[in-house]
Amino acid sequence: MASHAEVAAPDAEVVSPAEVAAPDAEVVAVSRDEVAAVQPRLADHVRRTPVLELAAADLGLAGRQLAPVVAKLDLLQPTGSFKVRGATALLTDPATSDRVRACGVIAASGGNFGLAIAWAADRLGLPATVVVPATSPEAKLAPIRALGAELLVVEGVYADAFAVAERLRDERGAVLAHAYDQRQVVAGQGTAAAELLAQVPDLDTVLVAVGGGGLLAGTLAAVGGDGVVAAGGGGDGGVVATAGGDGGVRVVAVETEGTATLHAALGAGRPVDVDVSGPAASALGARRIGAHAWAARGQLERSLLVSDAEVVDAQRRLWGTARLVAEPGGATALAALTAGRYRPAPGERVGVIVCGANTDPASVTRPPGRS
Repeated sequence: MASHAEVAAPDAEVVSPAEVAAPDAEVVAVSRDEVAAVQPRLADHVRRTPVLELAAADLGLAGRQLAPVVAKLDLLQPTGSFKVRGATALLTDPATSDRVRACGVIAASGGNFGLAIAWAADRLGLPATVVVPATSPEAKLAPIRALGAELLVVEGVYADAFAVAERLRDERGAVLAHAYDQRQVVAGQGTAAAELLAQVPDLDTVLVAVGGGGLLAGTLAAVGGDGVVAAGGGGDGGVVATAGGDGGVRVVAVETEGTATLHAALGAGRPVDVDVSGPAASALGARRIGAHAWAARGQLERSLLVSDAEVVDAQRRLWGTARLVAEPGGATALAALTAGRYRPAPGERVGVIVCGANTDPASVTRPPGRS
């Protein structure tokens, strides 16, 4: 393994697999075995997305002898986002399939998870309802409609949409799908990192964007989580471990300043509600870090913040060097590198999960200053 990287300071009761974790529930972190268990169910539905090596110089990372950055291109999933993994894992779960078929599935989403649920439900022949906040971009809503799901748009942000979804769950007896705090969903999201580790066995570090923490919790599970227990409402003062999972791969969480649920929780020593804002909020706009991500926090290497401007810059660099259009949430992890918030050591093999593409392409491809 390469030596430790430098990190720049920023400017600023156990639930079953089908249940959603309550905000202050005691949760066991999802394990590597759980991630492995869902992989066969996903094989016929979810793409094994490629990895792309990006030269450090092409990304504008100057200086020392830096290894190429490994981009895991989960923006190439059928729905343009990694979230199809968790959605498919939930809807193919034998424990919930009969209930879903009889009463349907309901999801609250900023767009990407709702689209993933709509896609998986359509593929499996299941009824689905998706509740989205009015802040969701049309680029994420039109495909949900096209897939035949019932689409409900409500005022507010993700938490408001989730409250409506809970009410509909109670009225209809449907299965409630949680975008980031449900064991089967988290295990499904972890398959992205499991694939990445199989594709790049000598990886040292993985950078992961965080909203509610489903991808983070799944990644921590994939690199070696084995059932760490923590209380959602308590904590150890936010102390972050300085070693990676028992697989030896370090995991670094990256958030925008306007969607910093994990950063706020670590500072407070417990999950807390935060105000969300900025261009990444449609994908990373949870108000509070999920219980499953919080339970796994002891395996984290670092938690970093990036600005909105740094995310936009990362989007443009990815387009410039690879002709890939990533949405703001999809480029957030990369922004930690391109903005110098995370500085790899010489020879350190760094992977970045590019997790979403659902944005207006012109917002990325248009030259700065052009309308």
